[in-house]
Amino acid sequence: MDNRFVRYLAIAVLGCIAIGLATLGYYYFKYERVVDERLAKGPLFANVSQIYAAPREVRDGQKLSVSTIATDLRRAGYNSNSQLGTFQLNGDSIFIKPGPQSYHTTDGATITTQNGVVQKITAENGAPLSAYELEPQLITALSEDNSRTKRLLITYKDIPPRMVQAVTSIEDRNFFEHNGINFLRIARCGIEDIVSGRKRCGGSTLTMQLARGFFLSPEKHLKRKMIEIMITLQLESRFSKQQIFEMYANQMNLGHLGSYEINGFGEAAHAFFGKNLSQLDTAECALLAGLLQNPSYRNPYRHPQRAIERRNVVLDSMVETGAISSSEATRAKAEPLHLVPPNVEASQAPYFVDLVHEQLVKRISDQDVAHQNLRIYTSLDPDLQRAASEAVDIGMKNVDEILHKLHAKSTTPITYPQVALVALNPHTGQILALVGGRNYSTSQLNHAMAKRPTGSIFKPFVYAAAYNTSLNGTSLGQSGVFTAATHLNDEATTYTDASGRTYTPRNLISGYKGDVIAAYALAHSLNAATIQLAQMVGFDNVAALARASGITSARGTPSVAIGTYNATPIDMAGAYSVFANGGVHLTPWMLASVRNANGDIVADYSPEAKQVMDPRAAFLTQSLMEGVMNYGTAAGVRARGFSAPAAGKTGTSHDAWFAGYTSNLICIVWVGNDDYTTLPTQLEGARAAAPIWAEFMKRAIQLPQYSDVKPFSPPDGITIVKIDRDSGLLADPACPDRTMNVAFLDGTAPTGSCSQMNENPQNFFQKLFGFGSHPAQVSPQAPAATNPHPPATPQHPVPANPVTVPIAPPQQEQQPEQPKKKRNIFQKIFGGGGDKKQPSEPQ
Repeated sequence: MDNRFVRYLAIAVLGCIAIGLATLGYYYFKYERVVDERLAKGPLFANVSQIYAAPREVRDGQKLSVSTIATDLRRAGYNSNSQLGTFQLNGDSIFIKPGPQSYHTTDGATITTQNGVVQKITAENGAPLSAYELEPQLITALSEDNSRTKRLLITYKDIPPRMVQAVTSIEDRNFFEHNGINFLRIARCGIEDIVSGRKRCGGSTLTMQLARGFFLSPEKHLKRKMIEIMITLQLESRFSKQQIFEMYANQMNLGHLGSYEINGFGEAAHAFFGKNLSQLDTAECALLAGLLQNPSYRNPYRHPQRAIERRNVVLDSMVETGAISSSEATRAKAEPLHLVPPNVEASQAPYFVDLVHEQLVKRISDQDVAHQNLRIYTSLDPDLQRAASEAVDIGMKNVDEILHKLHAKSTTPITYPQVALVALNPHTGQILALVGGRNYSTSQLNHAMAKRPTGSIFKPFVYAAAYNTSLNGTSLGQSGVFTAATHLNDEATTYTDASGRTYTPRNLISGYKGDVIAAYALAHSLNAATIQLAQMVGFDNVAALARASGITSARGTPSVAIGTYNATPIDMAGAYSVFANGGVHLTPWMLASVRNANGDIVADYSPEAKQVMDPRAAFLTQSLMEGVMNYGTAAGVRARGFSAPAAGKTGTSHDAWFAGYTSNLICIVWVGNDDYTTLPTQLEGARAAAPIWAEFMKRAIQLPQYSDVKPFSPPDGITIVKIDRDSGLLADPACPDRTMNVAFLDGTAPTGSCSQMNENPQNFFQKLFGFGSHPAQVSPQAPAATNPHPPATPQHPVPANPVTVPIAPPQQEQQPEQPKKKRNIFQKIFGGGGDKKQPSEPQ
């Protein structure tokens, strides 16, 4: 009986083993097919295209140290055996040698500095150079899929030993010894989960974690664990331990930044530390290893203390495994978190990257650009992009504070405005920085591409058209040659369009100013005066110049003069290049070159440029905009501490604008509501957009590449004169508190001085009470004042075949004569008059 029982028991056991082996075999071969099918689809990780910044230019005389240059090259991937390139430091000099995979040719150069200033640049053949470009920095990789996953692929040899030791010490200490499954650990965790009633114990090896990440859902149950084991056995039989660790290092999720999931150690090193993975130190490796468990809970930006505590646990584990010594762990624990700025996603320029992707799809005609493993070289300057992001953050907090004060006693919900900032090189057209909104994770709408009414940042084109008309030899009616001292009437005037509708512009805040000179009218953004000037020039001529400058929606109506037609912030950045670049319009661009993985050129892109106005007209208009900055509506920029030479213009319509530039940088700022509602009066361009511009420019001029801001130099034939802003006459001691420096075409500057108003009472009363004619225009043969500046050297080559936009003669006779509202004597003396209850117009 006992023998039979033993026999039956043995048979039962053997049967169970047979059934178990059969089941195991069934699932083994079933999931072998699953793995085969997955591998047959191609590589486990798609090679994604990578986006690079513009190369940094090192110039003779620039404030830059060799250590900073070396850091830049290391970040770009230069090291002792890199195919990108190598460098050698020797005291205050550095020798740079690009490699075969470099963006540049392999021509090397030596840069010598002294006291942090570049003294000379010498080519490899000994020839002196005025500038040398460094290797472009990697900005980011394109997102892999619609889930907005970012991953920077690495190989095992790219992974520093400390990273391997950190991961294995905390996640799987016997990884390189076991066959992929730690049965003892699984059993212990199973018992722990049963006793605690929670499924919190790990027990999975690195290979099991990899199997789960590729093929399975994250839920814990027995069947899933068995499937996980089957796939683990498949992976262990097919790949070496190094290959498995490489896949693990590329697969694991390490949290998210903004709207992107950060997968893999390569992407995490760039996202958190701004470094290549190979450059991480022990503490940084331990931090990443610590994020493998619950990365959101330990996000170092949101929960730095949690991240540090987990990092230190990893360091203790590394001591236990003998990877590092106790003293090394102590030093690593003392390190702070060396994170790149917390607005890292903004500094990666997500709106810029999206726009680059869209342009690539259009130009290469391939929707799958992201997976072609391309190297996409762009116009972006990472340092300037960071400055733009910081300025927008600070400026929009200021906007929000104003809104909170306005709604302090209101129960209505606050509409928080959006923002855009575009920075452009005025002599090349390259988009150097771009912010398309206040928070990319909540809105991916790129406001730098949104078409909005431009408001008064359009007005300089009216004055430019007037100058261009005069330079073409055409008289503006009774005013003759247009100058900064030309008198304009800022009075209530009603215009009637072709359909019979009437239109009466008024100024945004103040009443009408009456008789003013042109320089004052633009400095204080007077609407009626500007429309009167546009009528003298011809509305169609103003619109034609605007369209040639990139504001393609402009049409020849009275309201064109005050910016009622739409343009994007990028359009306006390009439009202002005509003032900053001697009348040459540059189409803003962001794509420079596309290369394949071997460095071969797929496509190169050339910027577009055309001459649209006389260089002298551009400078004369620029001079008026310097007045806007120094004593006009943008004077607040100076009050905020920005003192470098600059020209600009505020703008307010539905939205707030500011457009301004220095000798080496154009910046356009827009603030407005997505629902197209009008911003409160307290958020006009001078208070909402101009402070962001000032904050950005103050940061920009601290950077070596933008620190050499120069005064604007007039071209030949231009004179700079100090005049009285009321009369337009030459300034003298009789008018010390109301002077302005403005430019005149040689021979057109005023010859009388402001003190002569006191010498000739008849002329004074003629001006005061409005009878008699305006002061006569000075003939071109009048003697010119001395030019205090040397002729300008062109900063950008004029195209070989410039396209000049024709400016037709003024069409005053085609405009119906409109009656003007008369003012009484007291209004003429004190500047009043006009219907102040009319709706506001752009300013």
